Amino acid sequence: MKSYPLKQLTLDEAIQVQFRLVDIIQSVFSGDELLSLGDLGIVPGLGRPKTTAKVEEVLARFFGTESAVLVRGAGSGALRLAIWAMLRPGAKLLIHQAPIYSTTKTLIESMGINVLPVDMNDLADVRRGCALRPDAVLIQRSRQVLTDRYDVCEVIEAIRSILPDVPIVTDENYAVMKVHLVGAAMGADASAFSMFKLLGPEGIGCVVGRSSVIQRVRGYNYSGGSQVQGHEAMEALRSLVYVPVAQAIQARVVDEIAARLNEGEVPGVISACVANAQSRVVLVEFEEPIAANVLQAARDLGAVPYPVGAESRYEIGAMFYRVSGSFLQASPEMKDRVIRINPMRAGPDTVIRILRKALERARSTQGQGMN
Repeated sequence: MKSYPLKQLTLDEAIQVQFRLVDIIQSVFSGDELLSLGDLGIVPGLGRPKTTAKVEEVLARFFGTESAVLVRGAGSGALRLAIWAMLRPGAKLLIHQAPIYSTTKTLIESMGINVLPVDMNDLADVRRGCALRPDAVLIQRSRQVLTDRYDVCEVIEAIRSILPDVPIVTDENYAVMKVHLVGAAMGADASAFSMFKLLGPEGIGCVVGRSSVIQRVRGYNYSGGSQVQGHEAMEALRSLVYVPVAQAIQARVVDEIAARLNEGEVPGVISACVANAQSRVVLVEFEEPIAANVLQAARDLGAVPYPVGAESRYEIGAMFYRVSGSFLQASPEMKDRVIRINPMRAGPDTVIRILRKALERARSTQGQGMN
């Protein structure tokens, strides 16, 4: 297996990111405010709680964008609102030529959007797509298939060289706090992502980008029930502080697991590779078609069998899971021989221990079935 994972922050870089975020927080909030849970309601002149507005100011400054807005619906809701702010039903949307993430596909179909697929790994093909005059562009940051290798900044620059004013939105789910910059800091109009995937409260998402886009998103969420209340905003912000270092440690563990498996530490494993599928994970390929049996055995041995929010606050144990749906659409042969492992907060020894025992049980079960 050959993959092209996103270049992730090192641990030292992540520590500096944490320090920078806290510095911005302490330049926006007073000391007393940092010890409060925040206010509620549609404050006159703001249309949202004062605390939420301050958290959004921190997020905009931190991500290097003009503005930011917290929304409901987590990552899918944030992306939906960003696209609503840029596209009318029936419009043309330039996308990467790969299986579309399921909730994004639902949004596209519900709006009757006409997709213009191009291979974003090939900048010449991106430029050919621009000649079709799309009404907007959607770029997914995390990999959609194993062979994806495009650089978001290069794709944005290629599009801007032909269509300087076309709206561009980047789906940053599974990438925020792992990479140096979001798309909106590299020339896109907006970037959408889930705060739930960043240890925040359930259902909270974020859109950062140009003020004109953010204002339209706010307009869609003016009602009181749509507001992210002050205590939710503060909870999301406090949680975000711990994300970069936690994810950098996790990335280090992923790299070590892949290296140890490729050195032959676990019999029955052909190869392992690091991939952003959708989170940064280890893809493990077995000698035999026993992926389902390995997953069942791993579950009995303590492995987490499915995601909650994919790196949410609830996910501390290593997750052993099937390969993502978009990867399977592109490479269905992976189903029986490949699994993905996200260590979450676990160490490499824990993952190797569970995998070794799970493989032993799975191969034993496979042998009994043949007798």
